[in-house]
Amino acid sequence: MNAISQSPAQYTGQYIAGQWRSGRAGTTLADRNPYNQDLLTEIAEASRDDLDDAYRAAAAVQRDWERVLPRERAAVMLRAAEIMNRRHAEIVNWIIAESGSTRLKAEIEWDAVRACTLAAATMPGRVAGRILPTEVPGKENRVYRRPLGVVGVISPWNMPMHLSNRSIAPALAVGNGVVVKPADDTPVTGGLLLASIYEEAGVPPGLLNVVIGAVSEIGDAFTLHPIPKFISFTGSTRVGRHIGELALSGPKLKRVALEMGGNAPCVVLDDADLDRAVTGAIVGRFLHQGQICMSSNRIIIEERLYDRFVEAFVERARALKVGDPNLPDTVIGPLINEKQFKAALSHVEKARAAGTRQLLGEAPSALVLPPQVFVDVANESELAQTELFSPIAPLIRASDEADALRMANQTEFGLSSAVFTQDAARGLRFAQGIEAGMTHINDISPNDDPNTMFGGEKNSGLGRFNSDWIIQELTTDHWISVQHEPLNYPF
Repeated sequence: MNAISQSPAQYTGQYIAGQWRSGRAGTTLADRNPYNQDLLTEIAEASRDDLDDAYRAAAAVQRDWERVLPRERAAVMLRAAEIMNRRHAEIVNWIIAESGSTRLKAEIEWDAVRACTLAAATMPGRVAGRILPTEVPGKENRVYRRPLGVVGVISPWNMPMHLSNRSIAPALAVGNGVVVKPADDTPVTGGLLLASIYEEAGVPPGLLNVVIGAVSEIGDAFTLHPIPKFISFTGSTRVGRHIGELALSGPKLKRVALEMGGNAPCVVLDDADLDRAVTGAIVGRFLHQGQICMSSNRIIIEERLYDRFVEAFVERARALKVGDPNLPDTVIGPLINEKQFKAALSHVEKARAAGTRQLLGEAPSALVLPPQVFVDVANESELAQTELFSPIAPLIRASDEADALRMANQTEFGLSSAVFTQDAARGLRFAQGIEAGMTHINDISPNDDPNTMFGGEKNSGLGRFNSDWIIQELTTDHWISVQHEPLNYPF
């Protein structure tokens, strides 16, 4: 961890108006490693005045940035990606230390951040307007597309750098200013580290700002502030609903993109390749300790394959290395904090009390919970209907394909999903029946690609991220008509 043994001075406060400065709330946030509780840095938290400064700084320079040539904005994105390459080890070490990511997951996240930034470099030249036909003689209808102005980004702790950057990079690329509020558990990887990268890449001072503060101080104010036109939120359904309500009830209506909770089914049909399906379910459930909104939260197996699948799944889960996330072969590291850890233990205890059969479940150590595998789980049970965000795997028996589809859709959520089968046509037919924004055939449910759509249905959220979809979210249309010939008006 030498790359972060001495925290840079700028990681002790806010990044506002191009300056690294202390927050003025009078409170301090202790940023700790969830595995060993080492103190990584202490941050002087932001006040509402700091938040106001951040939004005003972004608004003051955004119009000038909007007028910067597309190739120049693209060049900033490319420089940021180059900096991510050069600072690779530093970034990975911060992700491990701050979010409890295993080294494997941290490398995946670094790659996702870099890929998102490279994809954003293509976006400045893709903000296109239209000329439309008209029924009025001598009229020309033009629809101009331009950036919204200032965007607010609220990001979570589980994939902090990626889930901040997937809004930051496109927003900057298409001409917006940005203010980011990262999660309290990951203020550096979710915000300050990105700010240092974009600052080095040449983003103008004030265009990108990071505010870190207590929810009680700046939480609601972040959305209610009159300057931002759009709020990008990733997190729980409960908080996302609240943000959506604030965006509609405040003095100025705002657009929102809400990526919220998930209860992804991983469905194994009876003709699936057993080894491939078991591997997919293991990775889909236990990657980053199950702390991913797209995790395979329920594993639904058709009757004919069920017993063989359970045996192989438990064997694989038992062999996963648990412990120090910094070691290259560790698969299960710590949960992010005490609150999440206690919630996971509560899920296990309730399932046991309900009589659900548990085939695997060693005792925890500190915040590290080894894999917990429950079998013959009822799909309507609390265990199956709760987003677990922990290394707990409910295995569910389906009588046939129709039963598997019914149970896959028996949830309030609809983010990601997966289905395993050796018949591609069958898999496609099944996937089209799933009520979700994303379904992956013979692949894991935690799946993201910067060149295609990302988003959910039902209580998993509103809006879409990535590629043309995020360009659409971060820009607005302006109809301008030109009447070239005089018209005869009725009066």
